[in-house]
Amino acid sequence: MTTFRNTFPGHLISRFGDVPWPPRSPDLSTCDFFLGGGYLKSRVYAHKPHTLNDLKEDIRQEIRPIDRQLLARVMDDFKKKA
Repeated sequence: MTTFRNTFPGHLISRFGDVPWPPRSPDLSTCDFFLGGGYLKSRVYAHKPHTLNDLKEDIRQEIRPIDRQLLARVMDDFKKKA
C-alpha cells in the first residue's frame, strides 16, 4: 500500500485509503465488485507488485485467463440479487 500511496498521493481508494471505498454503491458495476474488490484483486496482490509497471503486468496476466462463462455467472448472480 505504501507504494500506491507514494505513486498516487491522495487518490488511494480503499477501506482505509485516502478516498473511502463506497460499499454497496449503485454507481459500481458487477466488475467493480468481482474484479476490483475480490477475485482479481486477491490474485494480483498475491504477487506483491512493487512498481506501477509490475501492477499493470500482473493485472494483464490475471485478466487474460478469466473465462467468459465465469463472468456470465457473476452477472447472473448480480441480476438475481438486484
